[in-house]
Amino acid sequence: MAHRPASRSVINRLLYAAQHTACPCHSCRTGGPHNPIQALNQLRKFATPVDARPVEKEYAFELAASNLRFGEGVTREVGMDLKNLKAGKVAVFTDPIVSKLQPMKMAIASLEQQTDLPFVIYDRVVAEPTEASWRDAIAWSREQDCSHFLAVGGGSVMDTAKAANLFTVYKDADLFDFINAPIGNGLPITQILRPLIAVPTTAGTGSETTGTAILDVTSKSFKTGISDRALKPMLGIVDTINTRSCSRQLHISAGLDVLFHSLESYTAILYTERMPRPTNPSLRPLYQGSNPVSDIFSMWALRTTVKCLPRISKDLDDFEAMRQMALAASFAGIGFGKADCHLCHAISYPISGLNKTGPKYKHVGYDVDHPIIPHGVSVALSAPAVFQFTAPSSPSRHREALAIFHDTTPTDPSISSIPDSDIGAHLYESIARLLDDLGVPRGLQAVGYKKADVPKLVEGTIPQRRVLDLAPGIGDVAGADGREHLTYIIERSLEY
Repeated sequence: MAHRPASRSVINRLLYAAQHTACPCHSCRTGGPHNPIQALNQLRKFATPVDARPVEKEYAFELAASNLRFGEGVTREVGMDLKNLKAGKVAVFTDPIVSKLQPMKMAIASLEQQTDLPFVIYDRVVAEPTEASWRDAIAWSREQDCSHFLAVGGGSVMDTAKAANLFTVYKDADLFDFINAPIGNGLPITQILRPLIAVPTTAGTGSETTGTAILDVTSKSFKTGISDRALKPMLGIVDTINTRSCSRQLHISAGLDVLFHSLESYTAILYTERMPRPTNPSLRPLYQGSNPVSDIFSMWALRTTVKCLPRISKDLDDFEAMRQMALAASFAGIGFGKADCHLCHAISYPISGLNKTGPKYKHVGYDVDHPIIPHGVSVALSAPAVFQFTAPSSPSRHREALAIFHDTTPTDPSISSIPDSDIGAHLYESIARLLDDLGVPRGLQAVGYKKADVPKLVEGTIPQRRVLDLAPGIGDVAGADGREHLTYIIERSLEY
């Protein structure tokens, strides 16, 4: 039987599998080659000689981030910013809760102080946006056709404003044209979008710094998003008093997102291991693997979060800790905005999506009329098992992280004496202990998932190529090996 030539993407994936698939025993420290023959036999089966060209690794990374302004009360400057930009009409995005709070009141007062600065308000953004909520926001935005955008709220608000901006410029595009492949078409954004200023009101997503917008694709029962440098806000205004109105549970969930943005980006594969190298610099992806710049921001954010988030959990009047967390959220955004996250976020997307029709868990402290596992909580549920799995890929980096959880240094004898093979187990316990202190549900069973749900969670994770391709030990392996590893991690996440 004749076989058709394989596509270059298939060749790249098989070569990557041959070179980088990690041993399923999870005890190896190198993550090096273990079964290259099987992958190469598949390559010979499908490829013609002309297709089997060498795959070159990446050799460069790029730093691109939004402009940021930090300060107490700087929300009051946003009207002047938009006036300076000669805005003709401003679309202001927020949600029904934030619309009644001080950050939005400051923003509106600032806009009203400027003469000849018309604005309209969209206050229907929903927590954990869906296809339906994005389509509603996009339809409204296309009708208003504003020259500038202002987002005042958490990650859901900022991401919805990014999507509205994109599809106001691309008036005839379908939602899935730009959604990450393989779920959507993953088309590049080639037109210039309209200026967007983002004012975060939670210390969590770091969306004010990134070119990513996330939504829940309800028809698929998992989350995904759009990732492109063009989506980045032109300015993020990080007002260090804006998070004071958050509830304890919102502080915790948002802070967990910061925690794992930092830890995942620091432990992602090195940018020099990412393949294939782009044939044109314009094709270099937004997310590139860990690199010297993202490392600095990620580690500062990780250290700050481990120190400050428990303080906020215990004392909602600890405004200094809140100020530090506002900085940490943006710093983590800069870090993962170049390196990207990996397994915790990949697994969180089906955890959140399947909850709506499966366990229907509703997290304490969230006043909504639908099931919800807050994003930060969904990310945290698999974290102990994830980092036990990834530790053999880079014991030194995981040792540094472990030292932070113990408020010491990697050279401290209590940390330096731990064998490389045991670092993952120690990190598992340290993460679990912190989550316990914050009152996070103890694994997937605590939010209603059962062992019978594991295959569905695995299948919902497999399409998350943007993050899985940067995961140590998983890499660009979407077949049997990838499923085996993911099954192991998710089963280990059922309880801890």
